[in-house]
Amino acid sequence: MIEIFTSDDLDASVESIRRRYAGTPRVGIVLGSGLGDLADRVESKTVIPYREIAGFPTTTVEGHSGNLVLGKLAGVETAILQGRFHYYEGRSLASATAPIRTIAGLGAKTVVLTAAAGGVDPKIVPGSIVSITDHMNLIGENPLRGPNDARLGPRFPDMSEVYSARLRGLAIDAARETGIELGFGVYAAVAGPSYETPAEIRMLRVLGADLVGMSVAPEAIVARHMGLEVAAFAIVSNHAAGVSKNPITHAEVLEAGKIAAPKLGVLVARFVAKIAAADT
Repeated sequence: MIEIFTSDDLDASVESIRRRYAGTPRVGIVLGSGLGDLADRVESKTVIPYREIAGFPTTTVEGHSGNLVLGKLAGVETAILQGRFHYYEGRSLASATAPIRTIAGLGAKTVVLTAAAGGVDPKIVPGSIVSITDHMNLIGENPLRGPNDARLGPRFPDMSEVYSARLRGLAIDAARETGIELGFGVYAAVAGPSYETPAEIRMLRVLGADLVGMSVAPEAIVARHMGLEVAAFAIVSNHAAGVSKNPITHAEVLEAGKIAAPKLGVLVARFVAKIAAADT
């Protein structure tokens, strides 16, 4: 039986949050592996553990705190998902992307996705911050599979511009103003949890991927289904298999996130402020 997330599920998730938070976030942010410290920048915050939100599973991955942090980032009302859920944890994509729908249900119009990723393109070095321009969903599943709840979005949502060119322009401005170098690339989403083989990385390079990871794409699909404008940033934690001569470990991913997280935090905070200013 196909597991789906319905508008009734959304109502229950939002209601459980509204008991503790009455605001309307302008922007939602998803923090990937090792990037949870961005939530420390939020002021006047309300922190709700995922286990206390209806319809939210519990994250099982090291580096994902499992909290919804609500408050002001750079003066902008923001909802931060401190950790995400993955297909490889054994969850359906409907379950894994439920938090994105909840962010939209709270009133957010924009979602900013962040993630650690492997560098498929040898020219993209570890520690780089890359703005994702497009993705390939190679997970083998789509989060919209199953009966469509029209209250959440259309049966066949357009994916010709998943990652907003308008937001990418604002990200370029934010990077220039903060002196942070920003790259651009196509992200390949794979199922995991094993890292890719050198042959698979060669295949991805031929297909046109610059980055590879185990998230982002399902969240972006669901966000567009609900009409959210999407931006995404990847911290390149390592060269992918075959590009690097060394074995890849999750500890390496977390360490790269720890090093690059302060720089990403500065960029995202300025980016959020620019989104709010552009939309007033």
